Amino acid sequence: MTNIKHEIQQLAKEFFAEIVDIRRHLHRNPELSFEEYNTSAFVKAVLDKIGIPYTSMANTGVVALLKGDLPSDKVIALRADMDALPITEVEGRPYGSQNKGVMHACGHDVHTSSLLGVAKYCMH
Repeated sequence: MTNIKHEIQQLAKEFFAEIVDIRRHLHRNPELSFEEYNTSAFVKAVLDKIGIPYTSMANTGVVALLKGDLPSDKVIALRADMDALPITEVEGRPYGSQNKGVMHACGHDVHTSSLLGVAKYCMH
């Protein structure tokens, strides 16, 4: 049996740059609640690339389902918010908000990129 901790650490290193790029993309392109059309499309594109099926919900929501290889009646649900806040970001960051007056001050860009990283790990 492989050492799962070592495997996770190796994959985290392998996926790190890609997940940071995803987070920075999301941070540069924030959208307010119920207006996350581009964010939703971006998340769907990443899920397509990973090979995970999804369903659109409530206009901008995305629900992805990862199924294990073994039959089970157990379910684990993970949730990430994608919306940003109506706050003006301090200028000067190379990945700063390109949408004036809207930014991911709430960390939802991290939520979304982290769960996309988990999804990528699960499909590895």
